[in-house]
Amino acid sequence: MELGWGPGDEAFRAELAAFLDANAPAEALVHDFAQDERVDGIPKWARAWQALLFDSGWLVPSYPPELGGRNATAVQSLIYMEELAKRGLPRAFHFPGYAIVAPSLLEFGTDRQLELVPAALRGDTVWCIGMSEPNAGSDLGSLTTRAVLDGDTFIVNGQKVWTSYAMWAQLCFCYVRTDPDAAKHKGISVLIIDMDSDGIDIRPLRHINGNAEFAEVFFTDVEVPITNLVGDLNDGWRITMGSLAHERGGLWVQGVSGLEHALADLIKLAKETGQDTDPVVRRKLAEAYVTVRSLRALGYKGFSSFAQGSSSPEHSYLKLATSEQGKALYELGLEISGGPAIVTDTGWAPGSGRWMRSFFTSFASTIAGGTSEIQRNIIAERILGLPRG
Repeated sequence: MELGWGPGDEAFRAELAAFLDANAPAEALVHDFAQDERVDGIPKWARAWQALLFDSGWLVPSYPPELGGRNATAVQSLIYMEELAKRGLPRAFHFPGYAIVAPSLLEFGTDRQLELVPAALRGDTVWCIGMSEPNAGSDLGSLTTRAVLDGDTFIVNGQKVWTSYAMWAQLCFCYVRTDPDAAKHKGISVLIIDMDSDGIDIRPLRHINGNAEFAEVFFTDVEVPITNLVGDLNDGWRITMGSLAHERGGLWVQGVSGLEHALADLIKLAKETGQDTDPVVRRKLAEAYVTVRSLRALGYKGFSSFAQGSSSPEHSYLKLATSEQGKALYELGLEISGGPAIVTDTGWAPGSGRWMRSFFTSFASTIAGGTSEIQRNIIAERILGLPRG
């Protein structure tokens, strides 16, 4: 059986492919951005690319033209994500603005807040997301950053951590506790906080290699006008769930495509090292192939439900499955490479350093966007209906 899209959708794909062929930045295909010139922590070329996508109607195709889209259908949006993933092209390096803030404001924002959306999408405004705290990571309901309403002003005190882009952001989409007496999921609100406000202390968290991509953010009596409240007071958990859904909406496509690229490289590596005739290696590659193909089919099933307005529990499983399968594939790359796996000189042996770096980096995928442990709990409780442990 051959699955395919209709003529109109294939015409959409052809138009997109022509645009990408003509405009995709060469820097995006290198996948080594350490030395790139940066503006506000984002590679300069990536900011220009995001702006071009917005101006050309290719940033979020389902949105109207004034918001960087072209009123694309759900199927066309899926085709769009598939084409980007197949080519290894990022849509934007600055995900908070287009993936979390913009869709959340479009759903819950006031007329004044809606004016912030175009700049968030285009990348003209850099946002950070104030979610994680020292004792509230995957369990966001445990956050303790307080916002007390004093007249027409919220007074914010607390700490956020692992906050991407905090060092450069102009605005923060911040989750705060506004009712300490309510159940932990009931007393949360969302505020838009100007990062130049008095009382904000930003402390970059530096990696062992010297880079700083995250930060701790401390709030001490920070004043936020009540007009910066997003949605209703104490209704932030609903926005939170929407924000995470927006972030993960297309991640399965990217995740599965990443697995497909890794699997193709593994097969190439096995041939280059002469292990493509080893029965054990062949069996492991075959098992990986079946798994990856099954994950793509599962993604399509979830998308079909989502496009028809139903829930898509498959996507919760795909977040877990793709991150864990990625670790397994990269570990297999280490096994096939043998000793050369630890050598970083790419001219010394096939794939030198590639599988070691990918394997260690893959652990981050089991944490970002919801840890594998939390995903297992969600699947067990909310999808399978199992009792809490």
